[in-house]
Amino acid sequence: MADADLDAIIRQLAKQQHKTLTAAVKKRRDRYAALAAKAKDTETRQRYRQLAKETLEIGTATVKRLQMSADNAAYSYARSIRQAVEASSAKTKAAPATKVISARKASKKRRADFSSPHAKVHRSRPIKRSSAGDD
Repeated sequence: MADADLDAIIRQLAKQQHKTLTAAVKKRRDRYAALAAKAKDTETRQRYRQLAKETLEIGTATVKRLQMSADNAAYSYARSIRQAVEASSAKTKAAPATKVISARKASKKRRADFSSPHAKVHRSRPIKRSSAGDD
C-alpha cells in the first residue's frame, strides 16, 4: 500500500466502513424486529415494526451519504494532485525558456557595458597602435 494512491486508499476505507455500518444498521433493525415479535399487544408490535423499518431507512440513507462524502473527498484529492503535477510540469517547461531569455539579457548587458565610454576594457591581447611615421 506504500505505492498506492491516497484516493484509492480513501475509497477502500470507505468501502470497509460502508460494510460495517450497513451490518450495524441491519443488526439494529433485527433487534427492533425481535422486540416486535415478542410484543404481546398489536399496538406495541406495530410500533416496533415501524421503528425497525424507519431505522433501516435512516441508517441506509446515512451510510449512502457517508459513502458519497468519501467518494467526493477521494475525487477532490485526485483532482488536486493532478493539477499540482500539471502545474509542476508547466513550471519545468517554462523554466528553461526564462533561463535562455535571462542569458540573452546578460550577454546584451555585457556588450552594452563594453560599449560605454566609461567602461573598463579588459582585453587579452595588447592593442597595436600605429605610429605616425609608418605611413
